[in-house]
Amino acid sequence: MKKIKLIECPRDAMQGYSKFVESEKKINYINNLLKVGFYAIDCGSFVSEKMVPQMSDTPYVIKSLNKGKSKTKIIVIVANERGALDASNYNQIDILGYPFSISENFQIRNTNKTTKESINVLNNIIEISDKTNKEVVVYLSMAYGNPYGDPWNIEIVLDWIHKLKLLGIKTISLSDTIGISKTNQIKKLFKAVNSEYREIEFGAHFHSMPNEWYNKIKSAYSSGCNRFDGTIMGYGGCPMASNRLIGNIATEKLITFFNNKENNINLNISRFENAINNFRALIKF
Repeated sequence: MKKIKLIECPRDAMQGYSKFVESEKKINYINNLLKVGFYAIDCGSFVSEKMVPQMSDTPYVIKSLNKGKSKTKIIVIVANERGALDASNYNQIDILGYPFSISENFQIRNTNKTTKESINVLNNIIEISDKTNKEVVVYLSMAYGNPYGDPWNIEIVLDWIHKLKLLGIKTISLSDTIGISKTNQIKKLFKAVNSEYREIEFGAHFHSMPNEWYNKIKSAYSSGCNRFDGTIMGYGGCPMASNRLIGNIATEKLITFFNNKENNINLNISRFENAINNFRALIKF
């Protein structure tokens, strides 16, 4: 039986939400998520407040979390060395997530840096993480295609993964930031990366139309992926992407899929249902 790692991403769910969510509500929500049993929670970012105003209170939120006996790891996104240094000051944080795109155009759009500059930044972030005992996960966006005019094929993806490997990266989330991945691409990519880079853990971070989630998850899982990101109710979308209406894979769909596969995902379902109700109240559905 494969061990499945589910990562809940309230940051991704909330960052594009137009109305600012009160800090105390965020804290209460994430504390509830910590009781569910997820492998990790991606709950904030140390980036420019102008770029992502919803996450401007991340330092306060992180400081106020009550991890207790929870084994769930805390992920935050950083886009530069300053963000990594700030995030590394918090014992609650376990993992620094770095957004890196194989698309030059999207990397500039997302972080205002070229891919070459971004690799240098990542190298510095790795040095910071090593000194402060943090893990690093790279979110490799445009992994399944490129609508921004840059060349794309699986060989290009593999070449970038090789460069990330040389930097010492051990976890890479293959990200479909704008929801364009196709099942054949997903299968080919995960089979290729799991064959060539057995020392790296590859995850799937899909944005998807509601009717496409099952085939995307099935394609990745059947091709060796055991790590999946999701958001409750499929809420969210990248504020820097061309189509912000493409939400994340719904976490409840992931749970349904793996429960049907007789996989023990070790979640407290009653706590999860409580978190869903909490999320509805949080964004006032």
